[in-house]
Amino acid sequence: MSARNKLRAYYLKNVGKIMESDELREVSGGISEWARRVRELRNEEGYQILTHNDRDDLKPGQYLLADPKPIPAFERNISKETRAYVLDRNGFTCQMCGAVAGEPHPYDETRNTRLHIGHIVDKSKGGTDEPGNLQALCSVCNEGSSNQTLERPTSTTLLIQIRRAPRNVQLELLRWLIKKFPKQAEELIKKEI
Repeated sequence: MSARNKLRAYYLKNVGKIMESDELREVSGGISEWARRVRELRNEEGYQILTHNDRDDLKPGQYLLADPKPIPAFERNISKETRAYVLDRNGFTCQMCGAVAGEPHPYDETRNTRLHIGHIVDKSKGGTDEPGNLQALCSVCNEGSSNQTLERPTSTTLLIQIRRAPRNVQLELLRWLIKKFPKQAEELIKKEI
């Protein structure tokens, strides 16, 4: 039985019961992607699995199936081409925490970063599947960002943070920017000379 099927069966046996992350991980067979399977039950199958984002009495890491009857789930209308475009546009980098696809995750070094496509304005709040409303999110941030819309930092905010950073961090950022934008960096250097 797949992890998703195990989780669905467990939720349906425990409707209305608060369940902890560790308990659900164990039920799934101990897989690292158990939270993704929970999102699939919620987003693809329409089960009303609530978290602390939905109810104030739930703590982070707690889940509750409110009703055994699923509600119609949103269709997956994001094409492979749109996914590829958004990932490329975002530099294969999580737009919330900055984790890069394939590298060890900065908040969970036991696994490499896996990117998903998330909505800036959630579909439940009227958001669309258009590329302008999509962003690359790592699995850690995607789980925590359900129905939240975060503002992107302004250039002024970023510059303030960079100026506050130690010299070695500023140099690391400079190397990353040159690697990401080699042609533009070369043009800027030519203009300065």
